[in-house]
Amino acid sequence: MSANRAPKSGFAAEAQRKINSKYSEELAQESLEWIKAVTAEPINTSGETDNFYEVLKDGVILCKLANALQPGSIKKINESKMAFKCMENISAFLECAKNFGVPMPETFQSVDLWERQNLNSVVICLQSLGRKASKFNKPSIGPKEADKNVRDFSEEQLRAGQNVISLQYGSNKGANQSGISFGNTRHM
Repeated sequence: MSANRAPKSGFAAEAQRKINSKYSEELAQESLEWIKAVTAEPINTSGETDNFYEVLKDGVILCKLANALQPGSIKKINESKMAFKCMENISAFLECAKNFGVPMPETFQSVDLWERQNLNSVVICLQSLGRKASKFNKPSIGPKEADKNVRDFSEEQLRAGQNVISLQYGSNKGANQSGISFGNTRHM
């Protein structure tokens, strides 16, 4: 969190605690170990929140990760510790992640990392990118992604499918209301 911000209270503090409760040190550590393997950078791979934040907050390691997956992805990595330069690094990484195939819901916003608002979303993004690493001939993490399974049907096959009544629609053959009674009988 930025040093010049007032601490959160009330609803905002509760929301922040809820977000932080989803953070997984194991997945964060797996993500950092994967980054270390891909980039060969000497980073601390502890999944503890303070370490995770310190390793990634300036975006330099993230940019090096993008360039390790696809050389030349990020032309200029800002080594400066100035806030807007660090945010530029994070934004450049996020743009590359989207280009590498990470779905929008699995990315994060720059402030989630820079202001330490939602480190869980950073872990989710790295895990998603880690599943795609095999496309770049790099080690990957997490479950293998499913391959596309496109099916082509002829017009005849499509027409034949329109004549079939699916059992999901149910059946009323042999149905009647005999023997059905709901509740108690009416007493007069």
